[in-house]
Amino acid sequence: MSDSAASARKTFRVVLIKPSHYDDDGYVIQWLRSSIPSNTLATLYGLALDAASRRILGPDIEIRLDAHDETNTRIKVNRIARLIRSSSGGGMVALVGVQSNQYPRAMDLARQLRAEGIQVCLGGFHVSGCLSMLPVIPSDLQEAMNLGVSLFAGELEGRTDGLLQDAYRGELKPLYNYMKDLPDLGGSPVPFLPAEVIHRRTGSKTSFDAGRGCPFQCSFCTIINVQGRKSRFRSPDDVEHLVRANADQGVHNFFISDDNFARNKTWEPILDRLIHLREVEGLKIRLIIQVDTLSHKVPGFIEKAGRAGVNRVFIGLENINPDSLLGAQKRQNKIEEYQAMLDAWHRVGALTLAGYILGFPADTPESILRDIKIIQRDLPIDLLEFFILTPLPGSQDHRTLYDRGVAMDPDMNHYDLAHVTTDHQNMSRQEWQAIYHRAWDAYYTPEHVETLIRRGKTWGFPPYQMLEKLLAFHACARIEQVHPLEGGLFRLKYRLDRRPGLPLEAPLPFYTRYLWDLLTKHARFLVMVITYLRALSRALSPSAGCRAMSPPAPTPSPAPPETPRTEPWFEPDDAPAVPAEALLH
Repeated sequence: MSDSAASARKTFRVVLIKPSHYDDDGYVIQWLRSSIPSNTLATLYGLALDAASRRILGPDIEIRLDAHDETNTRIKVNRIARLIRSSSGGGMVALVGVQSNQYPRAMDLARQLRAEGIQVCLGGFHVSGCLSMLPVIPSDLQEAMNLGVSLFAGELEGRTDGLLQDAYRGELKPLYNYMKDLPDLGGSPVPFLPAEVIHRRTGSKTSFDAGRGCPFQCSFCTIINVQGRKSRFRSPDDVEHLVRANADQGVHNFFISDDNFARNKTWEPILDRLIHLREVEGLKIRLIIQVDTLSHKVPGFIEKAGRAGVNRVFIGLENINPDSLLGAQKRQNKIEEYQAMLDAWHRVGALTLAGYILGFPADTPESILRDIKIIQRDLPIDLLEFFILTPLPGSQDHRTLYDRGVAMDPDMNHYDLAHVTTDHQNMSRQEWQAIYHRAWDAYYTPEHVETLIRRGKTWGFPPYQMLEKLLAFHACARIEQVHPLEGGLFRLKYRLDRRPGLPLEAPLPFYTRYLWDLLTKHARFLVMVITYLRALSRALSPSAGCRAMSPPAPTPSPAPPETPRTEPWFEPDDAPAVPAEALLH
């Protein structure tokens, strides 16, 4: 190509940003290295990369991409604005995968970008969930469109070209709504992120979805109303392609973000392909997946998952009270199956993580502590993480409360599954919040940590690695006061990155307090480390014996006595619950 032809080529800049959200002091939750990858960021980058390779804006127009995850990268709006303005063809910013708890932060970024004259498109579970379930456009979405922010509801496969072409012409529409037209995934460009983005996460993990949608009817779920109840799948060829592309850049650790990979109709050919890559070609693939509590009933599934490289599995336990599970329409959970399922995963060397929801209608602080003891005694779960029952926008439970006019917290920043957002019939909001924080200490006691390490050693998990996993979960919730799924390595705070409406601290008080917080938190962490090391020492001592063998069958939580009901915010068949998977998109 001649120099004159190269100089005539225009550049259109596309900046993808996955927003974080604010902590209780109003500072962006951000880490030197964050933990959980964003599947949406990888998906949209892959789609945009494909569009760029096809020159969809014209043969002389180059699309250049940037991807930022705000949980590990400081977003400087003025620099992004200068970058786009310096591009000969202009550009746009896409705020991607925005969950309800991230919407306030996303809007604060959008306001700054619009003030700089930058085109902004915003999409994710909050936009899609609200538009799929609410009868009118809520005020927070209308505010975005009034600012000139373009909203995108639905999925981008098959629509990438049109969106980028509109942006290049400076003609983004106020609203793109594809909620009634969900695309097939077979043959679509696969999720991908550059290695420099992936390596800003602990473990250098990346993510992909092998399928979307879920056939179940859980009333708490946002997945079924955003991604639909008809399951759609990627092909084994697509999965192999993305695994090889990541292996070429030194990435071998994957989180498969399917809400329930065991119900993916193509699970077996996908796992067979991954087994070939591992056992024949020697790729060191490691996988994290999500499944339901009946995954062990699928013939061959767990055995092949282990061979394919699954070393961690998230299980939607949700609760051990049958009435609570029925009320949330989670009929597929059978508590009598839990031990067999957990033992099956342990036999293939997979660490088990389970989500447990606090705040079902019959819950009290006392019953929650009682049920945690039952889990400790009867179920061989490794890592247990707690969630507050939250009516997430996009769920049937949120629509039920909305229709009844029941008071819900108007601040979307609190919809992170770790804050109480509405009332409970048996607990005050303060009691509910307090038992959430107490639950972490109730499960991760020194005695139970010792049991978990000893039990892990029995089924083949290295004791020191088990200690690290347990410590990371417990310390994040107890010391940093954020959910482990939002955790990371070394918390960062920037004085100027505080939520609008809160006072901007002067430099000296801010940095003095920040330094003091770092010192005190690390001191508390050291104390916790010592406690855990003592538990490790006891677990490895010869006198520990063989008490870590599989426990007896689980004892169901006894039915609680009936409690007089005032004005309830739920129906017996619509008890709100919280999907852990909502944090992972």
